Amino acid sequence: MNLVDIYLQLKGDVQYIEKELERAIDTSYDEMYKSSTHLLKAGGKRIRPVFVLLGGKWGNYDLEKLKRVAVPLELIHMATLVHDDVVDDSMTRRGSQTVRAKWDNKVAMYAGDYIFAKALQIASELTNPQIHQILAKAINEMCKGEIEQVRDLFNFDQGLKNYLRRIKRKTALLIAISCQLGAVASDASPDIVRRMFLYGYNVGMAFQITDDILDFTGTEKQLGKPAGSDLRQGNVTLPTLYSISVGKDREQLQAWIRDNTLTDHMDEAINLIRKGEGIAYANQLAERYIARACEQLEPLPAGKTKKSLLEIGHYIIGRKF
Repeated sequence: MNLVDIYLQLKGDVQYIEKELERAIDTSYDEMYKSSTHLLKAGGKRIRPVFVLLGGKWGNYDLEKLKRVAVPLELIHMATLVHDDVVDDSMTRRGSQTVRAKWDNKVAMYAGDYIFAKALQIASELTNPQIHQILAKAINEMCKGEIEQVRDLFNFDQGLKNYLRRIKRKTALLIAISCQLGAVASDASPDIVRRMFLYGYNVGMAFQITDDILDFTGTEKQLGKPAGSDLRQGNVTLPTLYSISVGKDREQLQAWIRDNTLTDHMDEAINLIRKGEGIAYANQLAERYIARACEQLEPLPAGKTKKSLLEIGHYIIGRKF
């Protein structure tokens, strides 16, 4: 099963959202247009907009209303990626040059700000205050997650609790509110709104854990960036945390960290983590999150929407990129 098959029931609406994304950041300022649309043209899974649309299926499905949620959420995600690449000095994203690599950091920062501002402008067309409250709170938490990641760079003493809180803020919350706000915008029942948030939160946690696994196990062609990029940049993820604390190669990894020679042995360290027990542990945790997500769907009516949500959950932990 791949995303194309899962998205089939929403094909026309997803294509419409794609066009709306392009229209949203259109501008007569040539450099702003080129830098802002660069990441958009590189593609993406568009999971957040799809979750908005599926969340909307539980209520009064109105594409014109839902696009004012789906487009801003994807734009916010894009803006954070553009900013992340500046912070991380990343050269590639989705198999293409990053905005900061193709232009420079200054252009990338303003391009990200512009995309962010356009997201808020579109969302402002919705009159439901609950939507704006949920969105503002999530953006607030996302910023905390980004600061936590910067704070914890090369911090190998951080615990599992810190890691989980960080990925909740950085990734899971935006996916959670994508599911939730689709339901809110379509006037679904409070129970469904709650269940969609919890489904999205658990899927989002599994999504980021799987990303962190793939950073070690994927190829550069699959990932669109060099394998092991997280550790090279100092981002300590779950496979690394497990490997240095209880893994079979922990003594060697701890020695490199203690002697400040990890950078000199980076390729070896990445290979040890790739072959270690941390990958299996992270996979098991991702599967537990997906199981929890699926539990939230159990009481909901059977049909195409429920089937798609279940399939996306299982796709998340089975994907290769």
